[in-house]
Amino acid sequence: MARTDDTPPVVVGYDGSKAAQRALRWAVDEARRRWTSLVICHAWHWPYPARPSDPAILETFEVLARGVLDQGVRIATGLAPTLPVHPRLIAGGPSAALVSESHTARLVVVGNRGLGGFTDLHLGSAAVQVPAYSACPVVVVGRPEPGARTTSGLVVVGVDGSPAGEAAMGFAAEEAAIRDGRLHAVFCWWPPEAEVEAMEAAGPLDADAEALRRRAVTRFHETVAVWSEKYPDLRVETSVLDRPPRQALREAAEHAELLVVGARGLVETHGLPLGPVTQSMLHHAPCPVAVVPEPLAHRPASR
Repeated sequence: MARTDDTPPVVVGYDGSKAAQRALRWAVDEARRRWTSLVICHAWHWPYPARPSDPAILETFEVLARGVLDQGVRIATGLAPTLPVHPRLIAGGPSAALVSESHTARLVVVGNRGLGGFTDLHLGSAAVQVPAYSACPVVVVGRPEPGARTTSGLVVVGVDGSPAGEAAMGFAAEEAAIRDGRLHAVFCWWPPEAEVEAMEAAGPLDADAEALRRRAVTRFHETVAVWSEKYPDLRVETSVLDRPPRQALREAAEHAELLVVGARGLVETHGLPLGPVTQSMLHHAPCPVAVVPEPLAHRPASR
């Protein structure tokens, strides 16, 4: 496969932290798999309301920021000398900068937490805000769990019949295919009452919960079949489980290289851009998590 200049790049946020270094390594591998370029972004800003009276202070901040970015470029080129790497220094907050970059990227990669903040938190602000508002899929790379396998080639995806869930299935199939790996698609029907309410809100359906379950399972298998046909050499496994999705997905991803979820599922999120299962996976999944946004036509106007 030839690398072309018009292929959307992989974008990674880099601030010099250990989490950012893990994200950078992941992004380098991803750009190589996709035969595309890598954009390394570092955002910097003056953190106080009043601007400094001496312009030299801001210039010093920018020089320090440039040094952080240059470090990221050196790491990337050391890992992949032939990979096209484009540094991007942006004045502003990191989350806003990466969301802006997402409009021209194939995917955005961030570490689970950056410099500063509360050390006891699993996620930093960018690891929550960027997946919530990105125009493209976002991969959040956390610290590997002790003994975790990272070369299994396994991609796990949660599919629930929502627009974002179906988009997640397509992204997961592509990810598994470019890894020459295998795909495990998981559908959870739990709790039935919540699923029934969500599906009834989408249109008139039978009141019988079992009939709704059969219909949802059929749609799940139809979605899987579409992508299995597009990637005929891809090994695909499916699971239909009557279990809470948070628990089922976490266990399914125990030895995975990547877990893929939609930004929002069928359950009402009351205006929040990320659904509860997605938020849980960002905090507790044992591997990197890809959050796939809804297709543009289904996104709330506020986004």
